[in-house]
Amino acid sequence: MASPSTEAEKNASSAAAPARCQRIGCDAMFTDDSNPDGSCHYHPSPIFHDGMKEWSCCKQRSHDFSLFLAIPGCKTGKHTTEKPITKAVSTNPPKAVPVQTSKQGVGADTCARCRQGFFCSDHGSQPKAQKSSVTNDTNVVPVEKPAVPPPKKKIDLSEPRICKNKGCGKTYKEKDNHDTACDYHPGPAVFHDRMRGWKCCDIHVKEFDEFMEIPPCTKGWHNADAA
Repeated sequence: MASPSTEAEKNASSAAAPARCQRIGCDAMFTDDSNPDGSCHYHPSPIFHDGMKEWSCCKQRSHDFSLFLAIPGCKTGKHTTEKPITKAVSTNPPKAVPVQTSKQGVGADTCARCRQGFFCSDHGSQPKAQKSSVTNDTNVVPVEKPAVPPPKKKIDLSEPRICKNKGCGKTYKEKDNHDTACDYHPGPAVFHDRMRGWKCCDIHVKEFDEFMEIPPCTKGWHNADAA
């Protein structure tokens, strides 16, 4: 029969046996006598997002899971043999479960043929009309869209403007403009065999200075936006 002193020694030895801390990020061996407050360094919970692992407490992250677990804990407390209840947080949005309508278990919204617009006997879908942006048919005449006129520019009636009609070049104000205010050449100018002139009035000269002095043959409105 064991003596009382022997039983006490066994109990003391059993109480002093080291245990492994169960907190995430710690994994240290401890005893009741070597477990003061602040001796344990751990992490509360992880976050997983698009292959990235991150600790919610200190924002330390890594793609590699082994390196992620090796990041030192940032919270402190006492070691414990009880496994903490943690819940990994995933920031990936839940994927919608496709409606399975075929005998193969594939939904119409995930069927390759249905999504590409082809006929599918499994889901009863009809081919969609394909819009062709390019055609090799040389007989097809492209339809031109009507030109949209640019928005009209607001004009100050008292603002001085320079008429760009050929042969005019005068400065005018829109409030003084009228159907006989401008003397100009409707053109076009003709340069041929060293002769210079205007087709509108059929006058041709040899020298450029003489060409510039040919009097305008037409009256009309001043136009500061003429080409």
